[in-house]
Amino acid sequence: MIPEPQPVVLIVEDELSIRRFLKPSLQTEGFAVAEADTGAEGLALAASRQPAVVLLDLGLPDVDGLEILRRLRAVSAVPVIILTARGRDEDKIAGLDAGADDYLTKPFSVGELLARIRVALRHAQAPGEDACAEPYASGDLAVDLAARMVRARGAEVHLTPHEYGILALLVRRAGKVVTQKQILKEVWGHAGVEQAHYVRLYVHQLRGKIERDPARPVHIVTEPGVGYRLKDA
Repeated sequence: MIPEPQPVVLIVEDELSIRRFLKPSLQTEGFAVAEADTGAEGLALAASRQPAVVLLDLGLPDVDGLEILRRLRAVSAVPVIILTARGRDEDKIAGLDAGADDYLTKPFSVGELLARIRVALRHAQAPGEDACAEPYASGDLAVDLAARMVRARGAEVHLTPHEYGILALLVRRAGKVVTQKQILKEVWGHAGVEQAHYVRLYVHQLRGKIERDPARPVHIVTEPGVGYRLKDA
């Protein structure tokens, strides 16, 4: 029997010490590891090795990591997790809006990174899980999980990965309350209280894109002290 090929994790990081820190743990988890210390090399390896996940540093010596991310997103939907020392909320939002699936600030634990990788891989497989899902429609909002398409007031809406993750979760549980803890666990891969503001921030952004009047939402309703509920179709 021919063994299944190992999924590849591409590390685009100019600090050799970090690559050496990550590589053994990734290999222990059954991943093959490809390494690049510049953005140009990272893009070339992404094309040739077809990685399952990309771990991307923002502070690269040749091209800013956000630009590398944009170039990746122009040709690939591969899950990308940003690893960086830039810890401001503005930097995190810029990375996520550019198409990153997740964001870890240095220093971080390998255990947390591995958990984030598992979530990113699950999300990458989600379209297959939603292939038979019935389209959701309520008022002027329509969501087709199989096609990963969202329309509001007749126009297609473009969402960031995390915005789409929240909306897809609410669609799957339409009419039911979804707690902030559940959203954090399903969309970010953990349920840390310190990250609860992520949910509020992204729900606010999501409402701005799908609600006719975000200040008076009719689709995503807040359940005070608990979480959010999508109006039942």
